[in-house]
Amino acid sequence: MRGREDEWTGLMRSAMAGDDAAYHRLLKAVTPVLRAAARRGLARAGQPPDQAEDIVQEILLAVHLKRHTWDSEAPFAPWLFAIARNKLIDALRRRGRRVFVNIDDFAETLPGEAPQETASASEVAAQLGTLPQRQRDVLQSIAVESASIKDTASKYSMTEGAVRVALHRGLAALTAKLRDH
Repeated sequence: MRGREDEWTGLMRSAMAGDDAAYHRLLKAVTPVLRAAARRGLARAGQPPDQAEDIVQEILLAVHLKRHTWDSEAPFAPWLFAIARNKLIDALRRRGRRVFVNIDDFAETLPGEAPQETASASEVAAQLGTLPQRQRDVLQSIAVESASIKDTASKYSMTEGAVRVALHRGLAALTAKLRDH
C-alpha cells in the first residue's frame, strides 16, 4: 500500500510539472481503487453499487479541477481520498437514504388500499351550516375560497391567531359531525 501511495505521489508531482503521460498513468492507477471504494460506500449506505461509476467520474473531475490545491510536499493519497469521501457523501445526500426493493416481488402479498369514506358535498354543506357563524366564515374563506389566513383575518377583522383557532375548531367540529352521520 505504501509503495502504491508513494508511486501516486510521484506521478502527481510529475503531472504537476507538466508530464501528461504521468497524469494519465496516475488517473489510470487510481480509478479501480476509487471504483471499489465507491461501491463499498454505496453498499454500506444500502444503495445499489451500479451508481459507483457516476461517483468515480465526479471524483476524477474534482481531482482534475482542484489539482492545483494539492500540496506537492504532502502525500497524494490522503488528498485524493478526502475528495472521494466528500463526493460519495454528496452523491448519497442527493439520492437520499432509500432502500431499493422491487415491488413486483411483493405485489400479491401487499394489501390493497382501503377505500376512503367520503361525505357528499351536500352533507358537508349541511353540516357546515350548523357551525357557529365565525367558524363557518373562516372555513368558507380558507377551504372553499382558498384565501390565506392573513387575508381571512383582514376580511373578518380578526387576528391571525383567532383565525387559526376558529379554523381548527371548525374543522374539528365538522369532522365530528360528519363522522356521526
